[in-house]
Amino acid sequence: MSAQPEIGSWYRLRGGESFEVVAIDEDDSTFEVQYFDGTVEEMDLDDWEARRSSGEIADAEAPEDWSGSVDVDSEDDAPTPNSGLDGDSQLASGLDDLDIFESPDFLT
Repeated sequence: MSAQPEIGSWYRLRGGESFEVVAIDEDDSTFEVQYFDGTVEEMDLDDWEARRSSGEIADAEAPEDWSGSVDVDSEDDAPTPNSGLDGDSQLASGLDDLDIFESPDFLT
């Protein structure tokens, strides 16, 4: 078990909440953690050491689905109206007059 927080490492609070260390300020002896839901919090090294030694903070694996920590919703990936990606429009509308069965001149 690492005594010091490491940027990019994931940890879990006793209650089950996961977080990643995202920044360390050695001058102030503080660091920032980002919880899976995207919330960022600052923690000081003394608090870290006390919580680690009591078992309140433990090492954890990175979650398989990082969408919570990077604040991406599935709605963000959905097509917007008039984007050309909905079921009512054609993606190749600029190619309507193209005959896909006609050979180009250079092949004949």
